[in-house]
Amino acid sequence: SLRVMSYNIHRGGIICNKQPLSQTAKAIQLAKADMVGIQETRSPKGDTLEDLAKLLGWNHDGGKGSNILTRYEIVESLKNGVKVKLDSGKEAYIFNLHLPSHPYQPYQLLGIRPKWHKHTNDIEFIKTEAEAIEWAKKARGSVIAELLEEIRSIPDKDAPVFVVGDFNEPSHLDWTEAAAQAGHHPIKVEFPTSLMMAQAGFTDSYRKVHPDEVAKPGLTWSPVHAPDHPDHHHMRIDYVYFKGEGIQVIE
Repeated sequence: SLRVMSYNIHRGGIICNKQPLSQTAKAIQLAKADMVGIQETRSPKGDTLEDLAKLLGWNHDGGKGSNILTRYEIVESLKNGVKVKLDSGKEAYIFNLHLPSHPYQPYQLLGIRPKWHKHTNDIEFIKTEAEAIEWAKKARGSVIAELLEEIRSIPDKDAPVFVVGDFNEPSHLDWTEAAAQAGHHPIKVEFPTSLMMAQAGFTDSYRKVHPDEVAKPGLTWSPVHAPDHPDHHHMRIDYVYFKGEGIQVIE
């Protein structure tokens, strides 16, 4: 078995609560992860990815941009990911993304202009599912299409492939009519990025284990902010996707 993790460490892992980077390493160790896609490694003091790898005693992609840490041997670095050799000797791929956060459709639908966001004055409010889908495609469509093309070019078609990251977009599996009726979200939206991942053969690991989006929303929005904060809307925007013969998800 192996554990795959997505982790946004927020401005290098040292800004929030002014904590040492060792606390970020400790969180990874407590999760017993084997491969981690890290987002937001940059801090005012510089990039912390290499220092985090040293604290863990792990391998990283050598600054090539995928921001992946793993205890496994990295045998090849790709544009958005790496190929690793597992303990069994089998090879697997992991890709890591941090998709654009602006424009952010939940804010557009909810009429939120967050004071902390640098694009506050550029937010155009919308009302419909069709508008949300159109804006999401404009914001992230080309990035996810490029990633999926990169994955299609992998020569070993039977190798396990994992895609993790902060997608900055909700899932079509979460923003359903049932979730909207339950008051979790303003309306149903079949968000395009998660739909593209599903159409490419990827499984959303969390939703595979917890298929009831009303009972188990799986919120990944920062716990720093209270659920009723006027500048935020708690939801799930961070994912671990997988595809490959024989892969099963366990809790």
